[in-house]
Amino acid sequence: MAKINLLNTDTKSFLDLVGNGKVYRVPPYQRDYSWTEEQWEDLWNDLLELRGNADSRHYMGALVVEGDDRNFLIIDGQQRLATLSVLALAIIRRLKILAESNVERDQNHERAQSLRYRYIGEKDPSSLIESSKLYLNETDNAFYQDYLVQLRPPLNPRGLPRSNKLLWECYNWFSTQIEKVEELNVGAGLAGFLSETVGRQLLFILITVDDEMNAYTVFETLNARGLELSSTDLLKNYLFSRIKVASDISVLQRRWKSLVSTVKQERFPEFLRYHLLCEYPKIRQQRLFKLIRDRVKTPDDVFNLITALEARAELFAALWDVRHEYWIDNPACKQHIRDFALFKVRQITPLMFAAWERFSKDDFARLLKLISIVSFRYTVVSGLNPNDLEPAYHFAAKAVLDGTAPGAAEVFEKLRGIYVSDDKFRQDFATMEIATTGQRKLLAKYILCKLENDVANRSVDYETDPATIEHIFPENPSGEWDNYFARDDADRFVYRLGNLTLLESGLNRQIGNAQFSEKKQSYEKSAYALTNRFAASAPEDWTPAALDARQLIMAQRAAHIWRSAFVSGGNR
Repeated sequence: MAKINLLNTDTKSFLDLVGNGKVYRVPPYQRDYSWTEEQWEDLWNDLLELRGNADSRHYMGALVVEGDDRNFLIIDGQQRLATLSVLALAIIRRLKILAESNVERDQNHERAQSLRYRYIGEKDPSSLIESSKLYLNETDNAFYQDYLVQLRPPLNPRGLPRSNKLLWECYNWFSTQIEKVEELNVGAGLAGFLSETVGRQLLFILITVDDEMNAYTVFETLNARGLELSSTDLLKNYLFSRIKVASDISVLQRRWKSLVSTVKQERFPEFLRYHLLCEYPKIRQQRLFKLIRDRVKTPDDVFNLITALEARAELFAALWDVRHEYWIDNPACKQHIRDFALFKVRQITPLMFAAWERFSKDDFARLLKLISIVSFRYTVVSGLNPNDLEPAYHFAAKAVLDGTAPGAAEVFEKLRGIYVSDDKFRQDFATMEIATTGQRKLLAKYILCKLENDVANRSVDYETDPATIEHIFPENPSGEWDNYFARDDADRFVYRLGNLTLLESGLNRQIGNAQFSEKKQSYEKSAYALTNRFAASAPEDWTPAALDARQLIMAQRAAHIWRSAFVSGGNR
């Protein structure tokens, strides 16, 4: 059957969505309510801009639902729908307060009732309990129905679960904002704000899918239309849709919550993709869900996938966190974990998964050192194509898992294609420049400290050592420097590695933008060998040629420092 018949899209106002007896339910396994003041404020500011400008519209994004003409399961969009419903309740409550204060008593009472029936739900004629057009997940629904929909304050707000607290805080936050707007302190203004600004000027792209539609197809369709969806939630919906037994859903929900808590909601697709890259040489993000759909069809498939992901989740979290408990018992790994964060390399992840499962602690540490060197050469210095890294690390991971690469030496043979040669590395290092601002400043200090350690045969840590980065040719040179560096060319030299050195902060402040002859005297006083030895052999004048010569020497030293132990001449 053609899938195109299983998906319908339309543009709907908020009033269109909740009108005509429609009921929306959040599946029990969906995330709890999580919006905070940042999102509430953004929505409120958008509404204030729309107010009084009837021709304006604001798009709230996609609302993806599954169901028939009246009853829908929310696949994506529950946070927005819940927040707007809470805002409507805050407005209705304000109208009731005005009526109870004898401000247009009958009119405001009627307005409150009319808006409640339109946006929230109707009162059951037998129980006289207000029903709802929206039902939240199992954590939030009881609080929403029993307190917010009934406009009742909770008895113990401090004892509420976090998501219930957020719903209550959302209700109070909007109530406070409403009181601040003069035009919203009269009944007609309040009613018009909800029925027109909120109800008609907020637009959604409503995407309704048939029961046979799967999360992957929704995801791919929306991406093709340039819309944003939470891919983690969509994957979750698909996996849970494969489970039919209530007790299995409960187990899966518990395990899913723990898994996502470990790897983080926003990074889950990345984690899943790297897990699968242990098996497949290339997986585009856009095809991730097709692969899951093809692989995962039965409840057993779902639980097998979850079990495999659980086994790798903690390592995924630890790879980008030097403080993770994994490294307490593996201190030799810490410095390399810091390197990965500094170099911003993630393509290594499949190989890390494989090596953690197959190597001893010592062999794993040796591999981390190798990958740090490979990454520094390939990514940091030579800046080569990152698209070539994933296939290389995939094949290395496969070799580790199938036993053909039982140690770091064999892994290196698999990675030779991305190991930059000494000649190219020296050539690229000799012309390298780093802007000493932001994260790049830390990278510059990392390089200088590694050079210092090699020159002085001591350990200087780039994160804890108090050294500052001195620009020999200053960032803000005085006019006298024009004799050596043309103003038009100055930017090409100030951030060259050959123009950078380590210096005590006090000495750095003293010399400021002084001429090189004065700076050199301070360099001679420095405790950093990289600096005082340079001063001892430095020329009288600092020129582009002198800078090139110094950086070439640094490049030759760097080729020795960042060299694999498995290359002739390498240091084990």
